[in-house]
Amino acid sequence: MEALRQDDPRRFGRFTTLARFDEGASAVRYVARDIASGETALITAARPELAAVPVFSRRFQAEARTAERLAGGWVTPPLDTGDPADGAELLWTAAGYVPALPLAEAIGIAGPLPERALRILGAGIAEILSRVHAAGSVLQGLAPGTVLLASDGPRLTAFGPLGAAASAEAGPGGQLSVRLGYLTPEQIEGKEVSAASDLFVLGLLLAYAATGTTPFTEGPAEEATRRIAEDEPELDAVPEELRELIANCLAKDPDQRPTAGTVAAELALEGAAGLARGGWLPEPLAAAVTDQEARVLALEVPEEGDAEAAEADQADAPAAPEDARPEDPRTLREPEGARTAPEPEDARPVDAPALRKPADAPAPAPAPAGNADTGNGDIGEDRGTTRFLNTGPRPPQNDRPTTQLALPHELTAPAPAAHPVQPAAPLALPAAPVTPQQPGHTHGGPAPYPAAALPAGPAGPAGPGQGPMVSLPLPPAPAPAPDPAASRRTLLTIAAAAVGGLIVGGGSVAALGSGDTARATDDKPAPKPRRTLPGQAPEPRWIYAHPASEASPLTTALWQDKLLVVTSESQASAVDLRTGKRLWQRADGAKGQAALAAGADLVFVASPTEFLWLSPKNGKVVHRVRYTEAFDDLPGLTVGRLAGSSGPVIWFTGSHTVTVKAPKPKKGKKKGKDKEVVEAYFFAYDIVQRKEVWRTPVPAGRAPGTPAYRVVAERSADVLVRQDAVSLTAAEVKKAKGKGSVRSFDQKTGKLLWTRQYGAASLEAATSGDEDGTLYAAVGQDLQAFEADTTKPLWRVEGSDGSWFGTPLIAGPLIHTTERSRLVGAVERESGRLVWRRSTEVPGTGPAPSLTLSGSEKTLIAADAIQVTAFSAADGERLWKFQDIGSADPKGETVRASYRALAFGETVVVQRDRSFYAFPVA
Repeated sequence: MEALRQDDPRRFGRFTTLARFDEGASAVRYVARDIASGETALITAARPELAAVPVFSRRFQAEARTAERLAGGWVTPPLDTGDPADGAELLWTAAGYVPALPLAEAIGIAGPLPERALRILGAGIAEILSRVHAAGSVLQGLAPGTVLLASDGPRLTAFGPLGAAASAEAGPGGQLSVRLGYLTPEQIEGKEVSAASDLFVLGLLLAYAATGTTPFTEGPAEEATRRIAEDEPELDAVPEELRELIANCLAKDPDQRPTAGTVAAELALEGAAGLARGGWLPEPLAAAVTDQEARVLALEVPEEGDAEAAEADQADAPAAPEDARPEDPRTLREPEGARTAPEPEDARPVDAPALRKPADAPAPAPAPAGNADTGNGDIGEDRGTTRFLNTGPRPPQNDRPTTQLALPHELTAPAPAAHPVQPAAPLALPAAPVTPQQPGHTHGGPAPYPAAALPAGPAGPAGPGQGPMVSLPLPPAPAPAPDPAASRRTLLTIAAAAVGGLIVGGGSVAALGSGDTARATDDKPAPKPRRTLPGQAPEPRWIYAHPASEASPLTTALWQDKLLVVTSESQASAVDLRTGKRLWQRADGAKGQAALAAGADLVFVASPTEFLWLSPKNGKVVHRVRYTEAFDDLPGLTVGRLAGSSGPVIWFTGSHTVTVKAPKPKKGKKKGKDKEVVEAYFFAYDIVQRKEVWRTPVPAGRAPGTPAYRVVAERSADVLVRQDAVSLTAAEVKKAKGKGSVRSFDQKTGKLLWTRQYGAASLEAATSGDEDGTLYAAVGQDLQAFEADTTKPLWRVEGSDGSWFGTPLIAGPLIHTTERSRLVGAVERESGRLVWRRSTEVPGTGPAPSLTLSGSEKTLIAADAIQVTAFSAADGERLWKFQDIGSADPKGETVRASYRALAFGETVVVQRDRSFYAFPVA
C-alpha cells in the first residue's frame, strides 16, 4: 500500500481516495472512504486509456456484474460502480474494504505458506469455483495478484479474463506482458477453455503459494509453452500431503483434473471457514494485516482545500519524469530495513514458439527517461512516494513474461465476406492499423483488424505497434463458412479474450464476465464423462430451466413421485420427474399452494380464490370449489396458507370480516357506530371427498387477520400447532412475554384441547414434534426436548457460540439438526446424545440450512442460500456439494434465492429460483 501520487484521482463517486492499495497493468486499486457513512472501500479503477476502449469497458463492467452475482462467502459484495456512459469520469467499481494482503506480497513477507494455510487458501478458492462451474461457466480470473489473504480466509478480487490481465505487467512500449506461467496446456494449443482450465490455474496458484515459485518456469523462457504443454511440474517442495492433489490439478488432460468441489472437500472437509477458525495466517502476515487495518482506519480524509488544490495540480501541472517530482514531506517514509526482492535478469519478455509476432512488427520503443523499468516488464516505482508498511518486498518472479498482448480497437467497418479458416491457422493481430481493403491481404483467413497498444501508465499513450501481438493457433473452422456477422462476433470475442492471455477455440464456452459470447460453430462429440471423485456432485439425471418469460416460481411440490408441480404468479406447470420435460401449464393454478395428491389420479392445488383438482396428464381442471360456494356461511372468506396435511386431510386457516351492530342506545343518547370485526377459523378439509371435516374458531391474527399456523406434530388423538410469530397481534406478543406456545386440537372434532408455553423457547424458535408427544425447540443457542403434555424438559444439546438451531428433522431414532453456523448433525431422539456434527463448508451468515432426507433416509440434504450439501445420514460423512450461481449472462438478473431440496425415491430435486436439478442419491 502506498500514499497517493500527484495524478491519482481524489474522488470516486461518493468515496474519497485515501491511498493506493496496489496496481496492475490494466487497473489501480485504491483505499477510499465514504465521508457520510464512514464506510471504507477498495476501489478498482481501470486505467483511463483502457477505459476509453469500448471492448475493455464492456468487459470491465460485465466482470463487476459477475462479482455482484457471486457476492457472499469469499467474494466481497460490490458497493458502487462508475460508468463513463452514465457521466462518470472514470471506470471503476467499489467493494467493501477487508484488511488483507495480496498473495504475492504475502509470499514476499513470510515466504511460502504452511500446509494448513494452503488448505484454507485452496478450499476457499475452490468453493468459489464450484459456484461458477455449477452454472456451466468458467472464471478465467485466477492469478497471484487477484487473491487476497484476510484474517478469516482468502478473498478473490477478479472475475473474468481481466483478472489475468490485472496481474500482468506493463512493459516498454505499453504492451501487457502476461506471464505464461498461468496459462494452461489447452490455451497454448488454441483449444477450448473449460472449467478444468480453472483447476489447472488453481494448481499453479497453490504450487506458487507452497513454494514461492510457479511450475514450468525454470529453464529457457522461449521453451515455456512447451514445458506447460509437455513437462511434468516440479513439486518436490510442495508439502507431501498436498502434492498428489496439486499434481492432479496440473494434469495435461483436462478430463483427468478433479472438480472444484472435489478439491474443496479434499483440502478442508469442514470447509475453508471451519478450518480457518481461530486464525490461519502465519504470525508475520497476521501482524501485517492488523497493521494495515490500523493504518487504514487512521487515514485521514484530506481537507477540502487540500483536495481542491490536488485536483488543480492534476489539471494544470505539466507531465514530468517520475524521478523529477519533488518529494512531498507529508508522505509516510518507508521503514528502515525494508526488503526489496531482486528481479531476475532473465525476466525479459521474449517470443515463445507458439506465440509468434508478425514479421514486420517494429522494435519496441525505449522506456521513457526516468522510469524505473529495467526491461523486465515491471511498472516503475513512483519516486515521489513511499510505502506505508514494511509489506512491500516482491517475491522473486521466475514466471517470466513470455508474450505481449495488445487490445484491439472496436471494429467499426463491416466485416468482409467470410472465408473458411485453414486448419491450425494462427489469429495474428497486426501491429499496424490495417483496413480490410489494404493491399497484401490474402483470403486464406479472416481479414486483420486494427489494434492499439496499451499505454503503461500516466506517462501518456505510446504509439501503436510498439511490440509483438498475441498469435495462437485456432482449431479448424467448420464447414460451411459462417456468415459475416457471426465471424465478426467470434473475432471480437477472441480478440477481447486476448486481454487476459486467453484464446477461445471454435467451440462455445460461457466465460464469466465476457461482454461478447462466441457462438457454438462445431458439432464435436460430447466429451467423455469425468471420473467420479469424492466430493463431486453426481451428474444430474436431468436439468429443467423455468422459462425466463414467466414469473419466478412461488411454490414447488412433488406429486405421487411422478410430477414436479411449479406454481407462479401467472400459472401452474408440471414437469415429468423421469425426464425433466415440462408436460403442461395451466393459468387456473396461478399463485397456487403446494400440490397434493387427491387420490391416485388428481392433483390438488389451493389458489387464492378456490380449490382446484387438475388432471396430471394435461393440467385440465377436473373439479373446482370456490370458497364462496364451499363456505357460503362465511362470506368473503380469505384462506391462508396450508398448515399441514395427512393423507386426504388438509389443515388451513381462514378469516372473514363481519359487521357488529352497535347496541341500541339509551333514551336520549346517540347510536354508536357499527364495528368491523375479523373472525378467524382453523379448518380440516378432505380433498378426496371434497368436503369440510370441521372448523373451530381461533383468535384472529395481525392484519389482515388470518393467523399463520404450522402443524408441528400429528398424534393419534390430536394435532399440535404452532403459530408463526409474524402473524401474532401486538396484544398476543405482549401476553406471551417472549415465550413460544403450542396448541392442541382434537383430530376428530377440531376442539381446542390445550395451549402450552415452553420456557425459554422464543416466539420465533424453530419447533418440531413427533408422534410420541415430544417437542424439540430451539432455546437460546441450544436445542431442547420437552414432553408436550406437561412441558417437562427432557434433554438439551449445546449449540455453537453466536448461533442458534433451525427446524430439526425427525427420522426414526434420530433427529437431524441444523444451525445458523452451518453445522448439521444428528442426535439420538430418546437421549439427546450427539451422534455426529459436520460443517456444510459455507462461510457467512443467514438462516440455518433447511434439511431434507432421501426416500431411503440414507442421505441428508442441507440447503441454504449458498449451496446444497449431501451427508450420509448415519455417520455424517460429507458426500458432495452443489452450487449454481444462476444465469451466466453478464446482463442477466442477479440470483439471490436460496436453494430448496425435494426428495423422492432415489432422487433429490434441487431448486434455485428457476433452475431445477435432479440428482441421484442413496
